[in-house]
Amino acid sequence: MSATLFSEDLKTNIKKAERMLIGGEWVDSATAETIAVEDPATGAVVASVPAGDARDVDRAVDAARTAFRGRWSRLTPQERGLLLWRLADLIEERAQELAELESLDAGMPIGEARYVDVAFSIDILRYYAGWPTKITGDTIPVSFPTNFGGPYHAYTLREPLGVVGCIVPWNLPLMMAVKKIAPALAAGNTVVVKPAEQTPLSIALLGELVLEAGFPDGVFNYVTGYGETVGAALVEHPDVNKISFTGSGSTGKTIIKASTGNLKRVSLELGGKSPNIIFADADLGKAIPSAALAIFACQGESCVAGSRLYAHRSVFQDVVDGLVEAAESIQLGRGLEATSQMGALISAEHRDRVIGFIDLARSEGAEILTGGTVWGENGYFVEPTVLTNVRPDSRVLREEIFGPVLTIVPFDTEDEVLELANDTHYGLGAAVWTRDLGRAHRMARAIESGQVWINCYQTVDAALPFGGYKQSGWGRETCKESLDEYLELKTVVVGL
Repeated sequence: MSATLFSEDLKTNIKKAERMLIGGEWVDSATAETIAVEDPATGAVVASVPAGDARDVDRAVDAARTAFRGRWSRLTPQERGLLLWRLADLIEERAQELAELESLDAGMPIGEARYVDVAFSIDILRYYAGWPTKITGDTIPVSFPTNFGGPYHAYTLREPLGVVGCIVPWNLPLMMAVKKIAPALAAGNTVVVKPAEQTPLSIALLGELVLEAGFPDGVFNYVTGYGETVGAALVEHPDVNKISFTGSGSTGKTIIKASTGNLKRVSLELGGKSPNIIFADADLGKAIPSAALAIFACQGESCVAGSRLYAHRSVFQDVVDGLVEAAESIQLGRGLEATSQMGALISAEHRDRVIGFIDLARSEGAEILTGGTVWGENGYFVEPTVLTNVRPDSRVLREEIFGPVLTIVPFDTEDEVLELANDTHYGLGAAVWTRDLGRAHRMARAIESGQVWINCYQTVDAALPFGGYKQSGWGRETCKESLDEYLELKTVVVGL
């Protein structure tokens, strides 16, 4: 491993992940087992983190419950908001260190880690830092029954749920964790965070910054381990009041079933197979590079990747040529190298899965215009890949690949492409490129998706609701509406 890339700060921060944070203390796991964390760009093991079990989850939940009933509950809303803002400041001060951890751990280019993952995490925290003082109830006039006493004074309270389990995926791990903990803490809950076993490194540094910011002990806890042990124990725990999960649809369904023991709240941000639609009148100078970014950013390991591109037949070849050129211009390399534009996939297993989809498409007669193979001798790279002539029933067109694989399909009419766009059990993201204002709004209304972008793709903001229709999940993240996922509504009626 190159010494110029493996800085002293990076070594120090990796070391932090060798222990877990429970009740404000850095502790060892109840087991002696560890999980090897790889650099996906090289396949080299860069860290060993504790393989926790249900006993560690019990300790973390107990600490979170104690904090929830203790000092944390006595802080004013303004004090909670100031702590969140202070955490954002500390992340900003350590942004480069966090970006290095994310790049090393998840394989993404350092620029994406710094100016997307870390930067948006800061923005989310500052957004939610303003909300604790604005979580209010209502006064409600009582009209019925008029013949049973009264008058009455009725009002509502919005109260925190208690302990929230945050299960974080391996893509953009810092941002995905912050999207869960920020509204949970703003609402007055405490959290137990379970990072993905592939990408735990940045969450350890986040835990250190939580302590430095001054949060009471036990408000933020994190336990490393496998999904079938730590994740399952967190979901099934009777003292966990809510689970916030981001990941695959199959795991999401398992979580729903496992959460029924105490009927805990569940919010799910699951997969996507997002349509990106380019009409004949679109500005191709903007649409084509945006379509490339929509699928090849983050190695395609994004739930809202624009993996299904539909181009009007009159501009189909121009769009295809532009996307092939864009794909072939991307420089692959280790994420920590400043010149890299696309990094490695998360693991050998996932690389092989992505290649398996490409091989399947090839066997079905799809045309691979560029890419389609493993890149390099080390690590888990897959070339940016563009496919055409894909069968309508092909798994490549219907299932989430979660890699740098783009299918391009021609269409002739608005009705036709709308049917194609909605022919999926996902509904997370979609985009429409057109200069026709009426068509843009018609399509936005008709597409079955949690968010629709017009003449742009994946524009995000902490104030914008993020979530999906159909099997893309339950609930929303970011935005003011997400706070409802972390609050109970209580009605109080007083006879006067």
